[in-house]
Amino acid sequence: MQITSSINAILKTLPEQSGVYRYFDKSGTIIYVGKAKNLKKRVSSYFQKEQMNPRTQLLLRHIADIQYTAVDTEFDALLLENNLIKEYRPRFNVLLKDDKTYPWLCLTNEDFPRLYPTRKKIDNGSRYFGPYSLVKTMHLLLETVTELFKLRRCKLHLTEENASKNKFKLCLDYQIKKCTGVCVGKQSKKEYHENIQHVVHIIQGHTTLVINDLRKKMMCFASEMAFEKAHEIKQQIQLLEKYQAKSTIVSETISDVDVFAIDGDASAAYVCYFNVVNGAIVKTHTLTIKQQLDESYEEMLLYAVVDIRRQFQSKANEIIVPYPLDFDMGSVKITVPKGGDKHKLLQLAYKNAMEYKHNMQKQRELSNPETHRNELLEAMRKDLSLPMKPAYIECFDNSNIQGKFPVSSMVCFRNGKPSVKEYRIFNVKRLDTPDDFSTMEEVISRRYTRLQAEGSPLPDLIIVDGGKGQVSAAYNVLKELHLEHIPLLGIAKRLEEIYRPDDAIPLFVDKKSETQRIIQHIRDEAHRFAISHHRKRRDKSLMKTELTNIQGIGEANAAKLLTVFRSVSVIKNVKMEDLEKVIGTAKSRVVYNFYHC
Repeated sequence: MQITSSINAILKTLPEQSGVYRYFDKSGTIIYVGKAKNLKKRVSSYFQKEQMNPRTQLLLRHIADIQYTAVDTEFDALLLENNLIKEYRPRFNVLLKDDKTYPWLCLTNEDFPRLYPTRKKIDNGSRYFGPYSLVKTMHLLLETVTELFKLRRCKLHLTEENASKNKFKLCLDYQIKKCTGVCVGKQSKKEYHENIQHVVHIIQGHTTLVINDLRKKMMCFASEMAFEKAHEIKQQIQLLEKYQAKSTIVSETISDVDVFAIDGDASAAYVCYFNVVNGAIVKTHTLTIKQQLDESYEEMLLYAVVDIRRQFQSKANEIIVPYPLDFDMGSVKITVPKGGDKHKLLQLAYKNAMEYKHNMQKQRELSNPETHRNELLEAMRKDLSLPMKPAYIECFDNSNIQGKFPVSSMVCFRNGKPSVKEYRIFNVKRLDTPDDFSTMEEVISRRYTRLQAEGSPLPDLIIVDGGKGQVSAAYNVLKELHLEHIPLLGIAKRLEEIYRPDDAIPLFVDKKSETQRIIQHIRDEAHRFAISHHRKRRDKSLMKTELTNIQGIGEANAAKLLTVFRSVSVIKNVKMEDLEKVIGTAKSRVVYNFYHC
C-alpha cells in the first residue's frame, strides 16, 4: 500500500521498546489500539507486507496518524491497552461483549457494617465483593452468612455511642433471632467485627479457616461448661459445612488459582472463567469476544484474562490456561497443565466454554435463523475457499463388505440442514469391479448425467467420503460431463482431512470450526444412510439363498420363519408342529421334508 510521508516519518522514529500504539483516522478518532513488545517492529509490520485480511486492509486505508505510549513492561502495556479499549471502544478492536450489570455484595463502611446486594459501586469507603454472574450463588452466600452471624439489616445510623444511649428499639429481626440486637448494645462492637471478619473470609472462599476458628471457640466454651454457647457454635459449624458442600470441590491440592478456557466459532470466541479458592470453585463467569482483525485465540484469551481478573479483583497468583501466553505477568505464574488435577480443572472449564458457545449459537439461530444461516454458509465459503455460499450440498458414500452387496448413498443438505426427501440410494451395477473408485465413478456419472438431462439445478458443492483416490475418481467423471467448475471435496476418515482435486496437500480447516463440524455431519449422514440400505440388501440376499431355494417357499414365508426362529440352523431342527404354527400345515411339510428327507 502507499504510505504517506507523515506516516513514514512516524514509523522511522518509533522506539524499540514495549508500549501501546493508537491509530487515528482523519477526524482524529481512535480507530485501533494495540500493544507491542517492540513498538517499532510491531507497528512497521502493518505497512511492510500485503495484508490478506479485508478488515486489516480497511484499517490501513483509514490510518491518518499514529501515536504511542512507551511503558516499562509488557504487562503495563497490556493493562494500558485494556483501559484504552474500554474507554474509547475503537471500531477495529476486539469487542469484549458483556453488557450485563452483575451484582456485587457491599459491606458498608460503618461502625456496625451491613451486607447487601447492589449493582452500583459507590466510592464511599465500603468494600465490594464480586461481581456475581450467578445471582443464585450470591443470594445463597448472603443467606448463609446472615443466618450464621446475624448481621443487622436495618438502615439506622448506628454508632457505638448511639447504641449505648438506648436511642433505638429492638425490631422484629431480633425477636425472630435474625439479629443480635447491636442497636441496644446486646452485642459489642468487637464481637460484631469478629463476625464481620468471618463473613469476609467466607465470601473470599476461605471457609475452612472460619470453621477451624469456630471449632476452637466451641471447645473453649465446652471446657468452661458453657454448653449452650458451645451448641450454638456447633450449629454454626454444621450450617457452614453444609454451605461448603454446595461448592464445586475440585481438589484439596489446588490452592488459589484462576482458570481460563476458550472456544470459538466464525462469529466470536467464548471464554469460561473459574476462580478456585482452597480447592473449591467459588466464582464462575463467561465472556463473549468479537473477533475483528483475525486475532488468534491466544490474543483474545489474553484480553479476557486481563479484563476478567480486573473485573473480579482477583488476587490469585497463578492462572491456568490452555495455551502459553507470551507476556510477563510479573509475580503471577502462568500454567499450561498436561495432566493431573489442574488439567482436569482446565477440561471442566473448556466443557463449560463449549456449552456456552452452543447455547449462544442456539440463541442466535432461534432469534434470527436467517442471519445464523448466512453466517454459517459464509464461514464455510471462506474456510473452504469456495466461489459462493454452499447453500446446496450433495455428499456420496459407498458401502460393501469384501465387495459384496455394494451400494452408494447420496444425501442432500440445504442451507446447512438435511433435506431427507432428496436422499438417494444407488445399487451399484458394475459388479465385476466392486471397488470404491469404480463405484464412485459410476454413481457420480449416473447422478449428474440425470440432472443434466432433466435440466435440474446443480449443487454448489459436492463432497465424497474418502481421500485423494476417491476425489480424483469423482473429478475425472465431472470433467467428462463438463462439470469440473462445481467445487469438489473429499473427507478422509483417518485424520478427518479435507482434500481438493489435483492437490496432494489437505486443505487446512480448524478442527473445532463450524465448517469442519458441518462437513463431518454431512459425511456421517451419508455413511449412516448407505449402511442402512447395505444391510437391507445383505439380509434380503441371505434370505433368498437359504429358504427361498425351497420350492414353494417365497420371501413372505421365509421372512415369517426367520422372524420367529432367528436363523436357518434353528429352522432345520424345529419340530413339524412348531413350523405349522408359523406358516401352516402345507408349507411346514414342504420345509420339514426339505431338511429331513
